[in-house]
Amino acid sequence: MTESPAVPEIRVLLAEDHSLIRETFRSLLNGSPGFTTVGEAGDGAEAVRLAHQLRPDVVLMDVRMPVMDGIEATRRICAAPETSAVRVLMLTTFDLDEYVFAALEAGASGFLVKDTTAGELLAGVRLVAAGEALLAPQITRRLIDAFTSRRKPVSGTPRGLETVTDREREVLALIAGGLSNTEIAEHLHLGVGTVKTHIGRLLHKLAARDRAQLVIAAYESGLVTVRDGGSR
Repeated sequence: MTESPAVPEIRVLLAEDHSLIRETFRSLLNGSPGFTTVGEAGDGAEAVRLAHQLRPDVVLMDVRMPVMDGIEATRRICAAPETSAVRVLMLTTFDLDEYVFAALEAGASGFLVKDTTAGELLAGVRLVAAGEALLAPQITRRLIDAFTSRRKPVSGTPRGLETVTDREREVLALIAGGLSNTEIAEHLHLGVGTVKTHIGRLLHKLAARDRAQLVIAAYESGLVTVRDGGSR
């Protein structure tokens, strides 16, 4: 019998200033098949240095850290050509909502709350490593509320919007509302593969890094409003 080829482990860098939390995450990841921690950082500057040195698949990044916060560290990691492929998964708490939009703009691919379950954390790391974005509906709704209360849509037609079709707009609105691909497919009576195709076209047309940045594009441009995507 031919053995199946081994699936590469997801290499994770932990960036968290509390050693007990790092130890908990390290034990969970290293004790779970398909994951390994390759380094640990106690502040944002160290996270940037280690990301360049180790080139992990995912950085599990705290928001509040000394020396350099997680948002600035994320911005530097995602902006540098050497680490542009590194995905950043932010750790946040509901009382830190004011940081969520800034983290998305910096290039973060998603968010986990610190009291998440072990299964949710592993699933989130796996999802982000696969190139998806992790935006839980409760996080998205709070993001929308904060965003729409502080910002106004830009004037004019932002780049790429003129090529977005009506169906793609529907998909974008549902993404911005926090729905998964399966939920979007059910809502629009489409196949999941068709939904993925629409999302791929949206990423290309709006020059978005991932699903998280599609949410930014949706609200910052005014293409999607609270009524369209966030108030269901």
